[in-house]
Amino acid sequence: MTRLALFPEVAELRHAKHEIESQFLNRWSPRSFQEKPVPETLLHRVLEAARWAPSGNNLQPWRFIVASTPDRLRAFHTFINPSNLTWCAKAPVLILVLSKTTTDKGTPARTHAFDAGAAWGYLALEAVHLGLVSHAMGGFDQEAARTTLQIPEDYAMHAVVALGYRGPADALPPERQAAERPSTRRPIEESIVDFSV
Repeated sequence: MTRLALFPEVAELRHAKHEIESQFLNRWSPRSFQEKPVPETLLHRVLEAARWAPSGNNLQPWRFIVASTPDRLRAFHTFINPSNLTWCAKAPVLILVLSKTTTDKGTPARTHAFDAGAAWGYLALEAVHLGLVSHAMGGFDQEAARTTLQIPEDYAMHAVVALGYRGPADALPPERQAAERPSTRRPIEESIVDFSV
């Protein structure tokens, strides 16, 4: 497999303390999208990557509702918060990530959200590998989404993911342009905690 080079803006702003594959640094969440369709073959590849995420008891609770046609995208636009719609309306694909909260036996699926998060991570990393960008957003009306998409009550909604080709920063509303760059991360030492001390 060919190793991805660090993208120029990533190399400038993101520095791993320990050696890791470049895809982890290259993955960030742009808001500017080109109005260019994502080929179905590439869409299937990002969803295939998500399919191989780990899950508790191999329940694979994640589900994806995909919008890539004009009618379906318009339906999604009805429940996305207006502040997010100012940038994600150009994205050629929107994916609602949800998870089944119960097992086939009707018992609670305790790790459904954790597992869906892993699947989203796999999707995002494969998108980078394919030259796509993705941006997950929690800013949407869940009840409106449930009604519009007829989602059963035993499914939890987590995020809407915008997927497509990166657009230029100056295509964003002026108030969004300055933030259109990769973010940094806190040191790993701040994420490793011991509450017993």
